[in-house]
Amino acid sequence: MLKQNADVVCLQEIKAQQEDLLDDLFSPEGYHRYFHCAHKKGYSGVAIYSRHEPKQVITGLGWPEADQEGRYIEINLGPVSIASLYMPSGTSGEERQQIKFHFLDRYATHLQKLKNASHEYIICGDWNIAHREIDLKNWRANQKNSGFLPEERAWMETLFHSGFVDAFRIVNQEPEQYTWWSNRGQAWAKNVGWRIDYQVITSGLKNSVKSVNIYKNQRFSDHAPLVIDYDLVL
Repeated sequence: MLKQNADVVCLQEIKAQQEDLLDDLFSPEGYHRYFHCAHKKGYSGVAIYSRHEPKQVITGLGWPEADQEGRYIEINLGPVSIASLYMPSGTSGEERQQIKFHFLDRYATHLQKLKNASHEYIICGDWNIAHREIDLKNWRANQKNSGFLPEERAWMETLFHSGFVDAFRIVNQEPEQYTWWSNRGQAWAKNVGWRIDYQVITSGLKNSVKSVNIYKNQRFSDHAPLVIDYDLVL
């Protein structure tokens, strides 16, 4: 974070409570920090670090299923608002998949409100959906699995036809650009991955995207950081 001199860093699945984040390690110099922790300890949670003090901080989406699990936080930096989103996964079973579908329905309504707002948005997060066949290695074998279900892909397609843009694909249209790898079967070593982490932006920012990068020089978790540079004055 400090070496990159990043303006904003968004984290998902921090798996921590406020009292776990008091160490200086979690308070890098020059950054304002904001957390939305899950009620359940050791589960979910999102965070934002910003060099710029926000005009407003919005914690949560306004419905219990999302907010009790700490899935959303947003900062308003004036010309742009930036959010950290952790979409539910349905991989653990049908009950969680139905919770994910319910989240998608309610979040679609929220996104329409953002689209009609007076300024631009960058929504950084683990969306837990691979949009197209190019976005995961073994797409044929995963068509009935959570994260690549037809309903989920259709939801993403609707999103990207309703005024929102996949910032990464503005610059990079290449295959095998993944952000998540299973811990099984040497998936990382063989690059058998999924692209499920996105920065979704409002269309007014489309021409502001300068460069994109998936950082893989070090492995921090089963996800890799998605780094995008924008031509913005904050």
